[in-house]
Amino acid sequence: MTETTENNPGRTKIQQLLAVIGSNARDDGKQVEAIDYDWHQPHFFNSQQTKKLAGFAAKAATLIAEKFGALCQHSFEVTITSTSEHFAGQFLGQDPAGKTQGPGNYYLPFGSDQEEPCGFISIPPQTAGIWTTQLLGDTDSTKPLSGLETSFLFDMASLIIEAITSAGEKCGFHPAENAMTDHLPLQLKGTEEFYKITFRVKKTGSETGSEAHILVLCEKLALALGEAAQTGKFSPKDIARAIQNHVETIPVPITVQLACVPVTVEQILNLTVGDVLLLDKKIDEPAQLIAAGRTVCRGLCAKSAGKYALAVTEAVFETT
Repeated sequence: MTETTENNPGRTKIQQLLAVIGSNARDDGKQVEAIDYDWHQPHFFNSQQTKKLAGFAAKAATLIAEKFGALCQHSFEVTITSTSEHFAGQFLGQDPAGKTQGPGNYYLPFGSDQEEPCGFISIPPQTAGIWTTQLLGDTDSTKPLSGLETSFLFDMASLIIEAITSAGEKCGFHPAENAMTDHLPLQLKGTEEFYKITFRVKKTGSETGSEAHILVLCEKLALALGEAAQTGKFSPKDIARAIQNHVETIPVPITVQLACVPVTVEQILNLTVGDVLLLDKKIDEPAQLIAAGRTVCRGLCAKSAGKYALAVTEAVFETT
């Protein structure tokens, strides 16, 4: 079999490979290690960067606990409940927790340039009530916040921004002058890639806590790693080659078909040793090489090393 010398696999080549394999690739019983890959989620950061970001988030959580403790004169525990990547389109019209946006959501944008924020703190209304109660002591957490309470809430959000800035090597984030409620503070197209950190805050000794979210553009957060923003990217050419290399290693059973003629059930039942079944093909016409139900080559019957063989005369790759 001749090996391909093509260095830049294209769509046609990959389609041919998939057409040959079809859905009947042989299962040889071997265990294959695989990871889930969600094409609806961005994959800006590679595995090494993701581990580094986990350390960054843990450090930020420790600093948030310290800053909240100093402000509220009480000990706090802050834990990271999840980290994930999202396209902005996933939460347009919703809050970052996945609920439909409505009155009561609080957002404080931040960035290295106040005129162009690169992220925001998202505080759900229930969390906002709990935090202001912990700070002021006499707030009714079931009612909308007053102007003064909202001001204190955004002071606490500013402490979160200070914490993530201190946790990163080159963040340099600053809170925006104006906070927002009820709608996201950034103008988004939907294709922007965000890194989301969800964290839970609770007083030490308390059984309940409250969640909030930090969302940062992946490209800007890469600065927190002290690395170039695009180190986690793969070109379409790299992806196409990786797909081709994987597909080419999948085992597929093949069949050599001399000819195909219709016969009745009665004729089949009457066949005995010595009978001759006449095929509808001349002896010099090529046989078909079939893979997964599709004809991929034609050739002449031959023998090699005492075994039947097929000398390929034509490659067809029929896909219909």
